[in-house]
Amino acid sequence: MPPDPLLDESPAGPDSACRVVQAGAGFRGRQGLTYKPAVSAESVGARSLHMQVVTIPPGARGKAHKHEDHETAIHVLSGLSGTWFGERLESHLIAGPGDFLYIPAGVPHLPYNLSDTEPCVAIVARTDPNEQESVVLLPELDEIHARGDGAPSTGS
Repeated sequence: MPPDPLLDESPAGPDSACRVVQAGAGFRGRQGLTYKPAVSAESVGARSLHMQVVTIPPGARGKAHKHEDHETAIHVLSGLSGTWFGERLESHLIAGPGDFLYIPAGVPHLPYNLSDTEPCVAIVARTDPNEQESVVLLPELDEIHARGDGAPSTGS
């Protein structure tokens, strides 16, 4: 009887060519959001990429940041996210369920959740196998869109 292709009978050690992993325990990243790492240097020995789940709570936003030398691709699973981007966060886009978002290496950005009641959940893939290594916080940009929605900062 031929082997069942749906059964995974391969070794699960670090030398395996292919691996199946579950998202790990959540942690709060430097960007201020909750991440659940999945594919990374730490979990599977990845050398050029990582993938993780990010959750932006209702009404929340991340911190302005960029990823030096690393591209980012995001696939929104649920919710609605806004992202300010550009050298002074002068550009804006909105991504919802099913949308894919591309962020070039080195581009400052600030993500936020448009909903006050529903979380925004997305899959993030980046060309950095170590999720937090390339994060460069940009605190000088955080107050430009203090509420995330483009409303002027009130200084609070």
